[in-house]
Amino acid sequence: MSAPASDIILERMMALHPKIIDLTLDRMWRLLHALGNPQDALPPVIHIAGTNGKGSTQAMLRAGLEAAGRSVHAYTSPHLARFHERIRLAGTLIAEDALTVALDECYAANNGDTITYFEITTCAALLAMSRTHADYTLLEVGLGGRLDATNVIPAPALTIITPVSMDHEQFLGDTIAKIAGEKAGIVKRGVPCIVGPQHDDAAEVIESVAASLGAPLLAYGQQWHVGEERGRLIYQDESGLLDLPLPNLPGAHQIENAGAAVAALRHLGLGEAAFDGAVTNAYWPARMQRLATGPLVEAAPKAELWLDGGHNAAAGTALGAHMATLPARPTHLICGMLNTKDIAGFLTPLAAQAASLTAVSIPGEANTLPANVTAAAARAVGLPASEAPDVGTALAQITAQDPQARVLICGSLYLAGHILRENG
Repeated sequence: MSAPASDIILERMMALHPKIIDLTLDRMWRLLHALGNPQDALPPVIHIAGTNGKGSTQAMLRAGLEAAGRSVHAYTSPHLARFHERIRLAGTLIAEDALTVALDECYAANNGDTITYFEITTCAALLAMSRTHADYTLLEVGLGGRLDATNVIPAPALTIITPVSMDHEQFLGDTIAKIAGEKAGIVKRGVPCIVGPQHDDAAEVIESVAASLGAPLLAYGQQWHVGEERGRLIYQDESGLLDLPLPNLPGAHQIENAGAAVAALRHLGLGEAAFDGAVTNAYWPARMQRLATGPLVEAAPKAELWLDGGHNAAAGTALGAHMATLPARPTHLICGMLNTKDIAGFLTPLAAQAASLTAVSIPGEANTLPANVTAAAARAVGLPASEAPDVGTALAQITAQDPQARVLICGSLYLAGHILRENG
């Protein structure tokens, strides 16, 4: 079977810059100008940055808007199985023909100039979104914020900053404050900003940036509060109290993400249908996703299989906390990570919850951490560890010893994407 036309164009786009990441907005402005500035023709934009939770928050926000009858564009990254996942036009994943047209136009307009893959594909997303009617546009930052390719909207309707933690230090800085400064780069003059729970150093930076721009802040713990009481999500702000179901996305951390989504929906003037939809209708794959079908499930029918793409210390903490709430069952990790990540920071919170770790290298990924390095890091934090050539073999080794094991495949969105493609 021949490759889709979009895959061929995307492969060409990979060769337009020697680096995967090169943070600047100059190339974006050049290409957007050549395309007629599609970013200026988008429906009202909600721009979302943060280290953890921005994808889940976007998914809840989209679910809430759609439950209220609004049509929504959404842009997110990276994709898991297919590039098309990155772009939703009025609620529907972009069709192959529409994607091919947008990519072709961007490639031609770029005229062979240097531009990163993320930049030119972001231009294609903005172009496609500008040509389809919708009520709102949700843009998720790819990396950082200030110099991210999505930061080309001069006057969004709203910005959101989810929790900031250590990640991508080589690009964003080696302290929480420096990283928060990059994330706060999406704050715009006079535009309200919803702020999720933050470390004190991050909060101070975000507040300073917002004050300098006259951007009103709606911050967790100040203008809005959220928590769990008796199996319900309780949200409160100056407009009153909301008693909602717990989020359908698993994990205690999703309560805070839901709070940010509800704060945004309430600021936009939406009502009960939107709030309920945000917490009950959201879908976000590879975030504590239970695998129910596919070859892996068939190979281990008595096991309980989970998939998560979290890859930094904050994600490890959230995963560990969620695993502690699950019914008692021996839990085994299958883990593959990139060599740019803080593996000890990710694994340390999981060590108390897992019986073992089987390390794998991420298939087809040049920057994978070798399985033996992952295994050594696991042992260093107190996790019994072994290696396997692939996830299928790792699962077979685990279930040969314990057919009813709980198995969590984790460590990278790239590994999660491979699993979703292979498992069907």
